[in-house]
Parts: sequence; structure tokens; C-alpha cells
Amino acid sequence: MLKYLETTTDDTATEVHLSKLSRRGFLGIAGAFTLAAYGGRAEAFETYKTGAAAMPRGIVDDPLVFVSIDSDGTVTLVAHRSEMGTGIRSSIPMVIADEMEADWARVTIVQAPGDEPKYGNQDTDGSRSMRHHIQAARRMGGAVRTMLARAAADGWGIDPADVTVEMHQVKAPDGRTLGFGDLAETAMAQPVPPHEEIAYKTDAEFRYMGKGEVQITDLRDITTGDAVYGADVMLEGMKTALIARPPVVGGKAKSFDASKALEVPGVVAVHELPYGGLAQKFAPLGGIAVVADNTWAATKGRDALEIEWEAGPHGDYTSAPFMEEMKATAEKPGTVARDKGDIEDAFAKAARTFGQTYTQAHMAHIPMEPPAAVAHYTGDALEIWAPVQSPYTARLDTAKALGLDPEQARLNVTLLGGGFGRKSKADYVTEAALLSREVGAPVRVQWTRDDDVRHSFYHTTSAERIEVALDDAGQVTGWRHRSVAPSIKSTFAPDDGLPMPLEQGMGMTDLPFDIANIRCESGKAMAHTRIGWFRSVSNVPHAWAVGSFVGELAHELGKDQRQMWLDLIGTPRVMDPKADGLPEDFWNYGEPMQEFPIETGRLAEVLNRAADGIGYGRDLPEGEGIGLAVHRSFVSYVGCAARVKLVDGRITVPEMHLAIDCGFAANPERIESQMQGAAVMGMTLALHSGITFENGAVVQSNFYDYDVVRSDNYPRNVVTHIVDHPFSVHATGVGEPGVPPVAPALANALFAATGTRRRSLPMGVEV
Repeated sequence: MLKYLETTTDDTATEVHLSKLSRRGFLGIAGAFTLAAYGGRAEAFETYKTGAAAMPRGIVDDPLVFVSIDSDGTVTLVAHRSEMGTGIRSSIPMVIADEMEADWARVTIVQAPGDEPKYGNQDTDGSRSMRHHIQAARRMGGAVRTMLARAAADGWGIDPADVTVEMHQVKAPDGRTLGFGDLAETAMAQPVPPHEEIAYKTDAEFRYMGKGEVQITDLRDITTGDAVYGADVMLEGMKTALIARPPVVGGKAKSFDASKALEVPGVVAVHELPYGGLAQKFAPLGGIAVVADNTWAATKGRDALEIEWEAGPHGDYTSAPFMEEMKATAEKPGTVARDKGDIEDAFAKAARTFGQTYTQAHMAHIPMEPPAAVAHYTGDALEIWAPVQSPYTARLDTAKALGLDPEQARLNVTLLGGGFGRKSKADYVTEAALLSREVGAPVRVQWTRDDDVRHSFYHTTSAERIEVALDDAGQVTGWRHRSVAPSIKSTFAPDDGLPMPLEQGMGMTDLPFDIANIRCESGKAMAHTRIGWFRSVSNVPHAWAVGSFVGELAHELGKDQRQMWLDLIGTPRVMDPKADGLPEDFWNYGEPMQEFPIETGRLAEVLNRAADGIGYGRDLPEGEGIGLAVHRSFVSYVGCAARVKLVDGRITVPEMHLAIDCGFAANPERIESQMQGAAVMGMTLALHSGITFENGAVVQSNFYDYDVVRSDNYPRNVVTHIVDHPFSVHATGVGEPGVPPVAPALANALFAATGTRRRSLPMGVEV
């Protein structure tokens, strides 16, 4: 069962739902010790810098906050990131346990509440949890190991350098041993050393890191049904609420009649919620809430509501004409985001030009677990249980909505049944808190699948136009990419129709091709629905366009797919931001370019690994084809090779190989799992998923008209190839980078199999 940390007024930590953490156990570990036997160079850590310090409230690496040892030797580690399938609730504690030489079988993990002043940044997004926190986790583990060694050495009257720590024990040269629990009390008296005094492990001494042998800590509970998700939290006297929300963002109820709803047995109240719209961050959409004793009564009560809706300013938003407007905009010059060389001269002198336009519909996250939250408002305090990716932001936003000081609110993080960016927006948490205040009892707000599909923060829609200038020899002398897409910033501020640098930097302005003249431009597209973070974000449309275009260009020039990619990537090099014309505000996923540069050799490597793995170039039966695509995102490199087979006029995908270079691979088992998940989501986006609007309202509603890839078409053979690196090569993103190259690889495979080219997502499965 999921465990939570509860901080009381005297700063004691206790564990809710299961065993207790004693004050002695919690305070009995702080510290660190130097141990010559672990010969890792502390100065190497000085070069391991990231953009983490720029995050709100940065990183906390205090072992007193994250680690405790009880007198029986149980090591309790705090997980401050949200678990939604990535395994991060296990991976970061695993790093701590490895560096401190703890026996994983004697480690307990508890989930931190939303409290960034204490734990540092808790936003589980941007594929940055491991790349930002592996350093801090090693520092904390090394500190605890050092503390234990010094405490034992003091007791034995020997030099700490003569002490070894191995597998939950501290050993003296004469064979004497002490367990971690034996030293918890005395270790706390040791000062916490700076990391320069810690002799970190060498790569060869890692026990868990890089091995792929540690299973996620929640695996058994998930398998047996004991895991606690948002909808599993039950409180005494709790009510359940379902909400009828405006069909159009920014709309509201012109009138409503709740009399029939109140006649449904079990319905206790009907409340109208404040209305929201665009540029209101993560505020709820508003609507009419039916509160009942159980979910069934709330559902029947909501069905019985009689509501006349007023559409508001976005009532004329219809997808088809809006897409035509975006495509027309993409044909015209836009705001320049990157300018290398002289693109106008390149096109003026071209022997010929070639171009295509690629489009993508809105997309919904549809996590397996729809949004749900439980809130209990007691007048002067608020407690929440919810599956959220940004627990502290959710706590602040909800407290503000109720007029509370943040210190009056507490947010407990449950497991997330998928997130994909949707659960970084906690509108559903605020809904539960507002209704708890109205009802005077704990309230669970439950979203249905229909609610989730029709009222989400959607992935943006886009039109991407790519054109190249070619010389007499068929060499690309100029590349122009025009992108038109509503921006995420419309969720936070009045919309000007243009993207943010971070959106442009996701696969467009960071184009890694060795071409003399490159220009990237953005056209205006106003948002008419809520746009939100989505797994891989703007990398999805940009990789779709670039990857598909490379396949088309290869055919146009009579070249092999792989060779076309390699020719464009060029010889291995590190991109020079100035020489390559990157904008001054270029966004490198929040990381400094000097430490996380764009390295084209790594891009070519994953392309070749994926292609070689699938046997690219081999003879295939008629109706089969292999497609390739490669993409850098979240400072990782991923290549995809997919084999398409036409069966009774339908696209099937019997085989896919994904190669990833994510620097040091801390937890290979989870990396493989994330690549398999990326294959599922990438195929879903490519073949099935598309949200469309008619008169401001979402047309789709559930899995019957917003389909996903199913077991009968998921590749029987998904193979992950991980490029091996030592710890000195920065760990980079894993959760999101696998998705972008899947759709273009499938499009290129479809063309190789059938000669049919698709340029719009979703492509559909019928040929």
C-alpha cells in the first residue's frame, strides 16, 4: 500500500497507513563520512552541473530530509517525485541506496507530500527527474555512508579510512561489524560533510545503478490491486461529485434546473462552480456539480440535470476550417526563430525546390486513470489526496482558490495511473476542494472517460511546412521550416498567437542537420481551447514533419532512407550555437549548452543501431516495409526503425526497434519499459488519436471514437537498444524522448510498403 509522510507541528515524521517512523529513527541519520575504499573522485561532481538550480525552489540534497534509519536497520527513503509508470519513485531512492550501500531488500520508500520548501522542486515533468536528481541522490547516499563509517570508527577507536561499508554493514579490519541500525543513534552526531569529503563509488562498484535488476517498488501492489490511486482513497463520510462542465471553453450555464437531479436517491446537493477559460492557468472550467453518497447516484443525478449552455467567445471553433487557415499561414513568411546563412539566396540560386506540408490534430492524454481527487476542508485547514505531477503547485493553486494560506493546506500524492502531462494541471483538485467547502464533508471529484476526453488541456494542433533548395547535384543547400500552432502560453497569459522559444526549440530551431542555410519561422495561430503539456510536447509535430520530410526527400532524390538521414546529419560534430544560427533565447530543455550540447554523432549512432537491429535493407515480402526516423529531445537521442505489414488493407506493425542514448543509464529496466510505452503512445498518435472541434465543442468522447492502439496491433517484437555510457556522461531524459520518432518512422515504413504517403496525424489504419 502507498505510504505517505506526515509532518506534525513538532517536525516529527510519521507514516500514514502503515508502519511508523520514530523520531529517533528519522533524526538518526544525517551525515556523511569519507571512505577511501570508495575511490570515486569528488571533484568529478563539480563538473556535473544542470539547469536544475533555475527550477522553482531548486534541489534539496539534505540527507536529513530524505533518509532515515531505524534501530532495526530499516532504511526509509523519501520519494519526492510522482510515480506514473516511469519508476522514478524507485529509481532515485535506488541511487541513494546504492551509494550508501544499503540492502535494497531492507529499504522502505515513502511518498513526500507537496512541500517544495522542504523537498525542493517536485514537478515530475520534462523528463528531468533523473537528470536533475541523480547527482543529489548520490550526494545523500554518500553522506549517509560516510556518517555511518565515521560513527563506527569513533566507537572502535580506529581511522575512518580503515573502515569499509558493504551491504548494510560497517566493517573493521579485524572483522568486527556493526549493522546500520546499531549506528543510527551515534551516526546522527556526526557532521554532514560537504560532497568534497565524500569518496564516491566508482562505476565498477555500483551495486544497483546501471544493472536493471531493481524492480519498481510498487510492482506487487499494482499487480495485486493493493496500490492506492486517486480514486482509491476513502474517508469517513466522504461524498462523490461529478460535474457537468461547459462544452465550450469559456462558456457557462445560461440557466439550469436541478430539481430532477435532487430527486435521485443518494444525491445530497447540486452546486454551481465558478467559471474559467483561457489564460487562467489551471483553474477549473466551472459547471454544475452533483454531490452524492456514491458514484452511481452522482452519475444518475448529473444525467438528470437540465442545462442551457452559453458558448462564449470560442463557440465558432471548428477544426477543419481552422486547419486550412493554419496551412495557408504556413505558406507565408513568419516570425524568424532561427537564421543560418542566407536562405533567400539559397532558394534564388536553387536548381529546383521541393516542399511538403504536414498537419496534426489536437490530442488528448487519456491516461488509464481519469483525473480524480479527494479533498477535506475543515474551515481552517484543507487536506487533499490526489494523483498529481506537480504537488506543490496544486497545493498553492488550491489554497489560493479557497482563500487559504499555503500552510493551511496539505497535499498527499497517490500513485498516478498515467499522467503524460495532464496531471500537472490540477483543476480537478481545486474542484474537489471547492465542493468540500460547500458540502462541509470530504468530497471526491471523479472524472469519467468522457469528461477526460471532452474537457482536457489538449496537445496543440499544428501545420508544418518544410521546403528545401537543391543544387544541380541534388544536394540540399537550403532548409526552411515554417510552423503554425496554438501555444501553451495561451493557458497562462493573453494569447498573441505565437509560440514560446521553448516550443520552437523542441525539434525545429535545434535542427541538427549540416546544411549551409537554414531558416525557421513561426506563424500566428490563436488558441480556442486549453493547450497543455503533453508527452514530448512540440517535439511531436516537429519530429513528425522533419522525419516524414526526410523520407519523402530520399524518395524524391532516389536515395536510401538511412543514407539520406546520414547525409543531412553530416560528419559527427558538436553544434556551435552561434555558427549554426541558434537564437539567443534558444531553449535547450533548461540545460546549459556547454554541458548538454547537440552532438550529431550520437544522433547518427542511434539511427544506425535501430536500423541494424531491425535488419534494415533486407528483402521483405510484398506489402511490407521498414521506416526510419531519429530525433533529439530532452537532451537525449532516439532512433526508431519500424516494420509495417499490410494485412487485409490495414496497417499492422509486427516489429519496432528503438535505440536511445540517454547518457548514463541508471535504471535500464525502466528505460526499456519507457521505450515500450513510447511505442504504444507513438503508434496511438500516429494511427488513431485525433481530437476535433465543432462549434467549439469536442466531437470525440470515449475509446469508441477516440481509439488507441490495441493488443492485436501492438508489435510482438519491441526491442530497445541502450547506448552504454559511464556515469561521467550526464544522465538525460527518458520518459518522453521515445515518442517523437515513432510516427514518422511508421509513415516512412508505410510508404516503403505501399507507396502511400500520409501527411496528417492521425494517419488512420486503413490503406
